[in-house]
Amino acid sequence: MKKYIIPAILLAVAIAIIFIAFPPDDVTEQQLPPGAVSTLPETAAPELPVKYPIAEPAQAVEPPPAAEQPESKPALPLPGLEMADTVMRELLTLLGGEKKFIELFQLDHFIQRFVVTVDNLPRKDIPRRQLPVKGASGPLLVQGEKGREVISPYNERRYAIYIELAEALDSGKLVDIYVRNYPLFQQAYSDLGYPSAYFNDRLVEVIDHLLETPELQEPIRLERPGVLYRFADPELEARSAGQKILLRIGNDNAAWLKAKLKQLREQLMTQVRRQS
Repeated sequence: MKKYIIPAILLAVAIAIIFIAFPPDDVTEQQLPPGAVSTLPETAAPELPVKYPIAEPAQAVEPPPAAEQPESKPALPLPGLEMADTVMRELLTLLGGEKKFIELFQLDHFIQRFVVTVDNLPRKDIPRRQLPVKGASGPLLVQGEKGREVISPYNERRYAIYIELAEALDSGKLVDIYVRNYPLFQQAYSDLGYPSAYFNDRLVEVIDHLLETPELQEPIRLERPGVLYRFADPELEARSAGQKILLRIGNDNAAWLKAKLKQLREQLMTQVRRQS
């Protein structure tokens, strides 16, 4: 069964780093149980048309001669989400020499955490305790006198370990694993409260939303009305949690991350089944 589980886990780890490697310093402390979402639709949605259907795995054009065909075996079902989380813990334990990466992850209910976070990136808040990765170390770095603080240019260094991990990821391989194990992600999304929606459509929608994040002239002005900082510009503060993450991590990091997102989207579109 591990033949089916491990690729799904590898994809969950990889895509989580790409999308939410940079948790904001002031995301909500709201705690949601596994399978919950911070903002559900007000009414039950009708069956929605699928925009980006995942293609079936490609079949060989010409099968090998009968004499060379391996003995047929019954196909194994994809594992349940609970089993996937268990195997993930075992897999990460086996990653010798990469302790600094392993320690970034929240291992319980990982796939559900990933789906919840992706779904909430275009919203106002991300539930902190549902994140599949831990936040950047240390506080947000600022400079300037009180009342005129800006994000420090040194702040982007706090995200170096996430960039280091994401740089090693091959976009084509990630999408290939995702397509072959798509039912796991769809199951988690249905369990989240969207039985009539298609997770891949939401994934593409979120990628496009993040790519629309503007590049700003740095440094970015902040204000601190309470314990946490926020953007001084009301238009910036009103943006989604996902876009504010990209604004906070610095232009260089954001540009690299958006380039990676474009790669993923292009690879994903090659795997989408064409509508007849």
